[in-house]
Amino acid sequence: MILIGDNLVPSENLSFIDSIADIEYTIANSTVVFNYDENLLLYCSKNDIEFAVVVENLTQAIYCNALNSKYIICEKRVAKNVQKVAENYIFDSKVLAIIEDSNEIEKIALNEIDGVIYSNLLDK
Repeated sequence: MILIGDNLVPSENLSFIDSIADIEYTIANSTVVFNYDENLLLYCSKNDIEFAVVVENLTQAIYCNALNSKYIICEKRVAKNVQKVAENYIFDSKVLAIIEDSNEIEKIALNEIDGVIYSNLLDK
């Protein structure tokens, strides 16, 4: 299980962006993270930038996987459906459920979601 933002487990650097111009100011070798945006999605995919996308629904998740998103980040209520489709279609992208604290990890694990990301990492 992937744990991003947990105090006990070291994780990779993430850089939240809102625009293509923001990429210039990200930490080297970090994964850029953004809310679903077709322009950013296409740009990152075409330029081999490692990226993660916060999605609101299954359709957005499908596009993210098709364009090589490293992580598909979604609310817990959406994560279960996205994970089911990801397993059926053998997505390369990993599904991460957004959590507030470590008390939620067990429930996410029992729902067989690939991993979690703490919500404070998604605050701009």
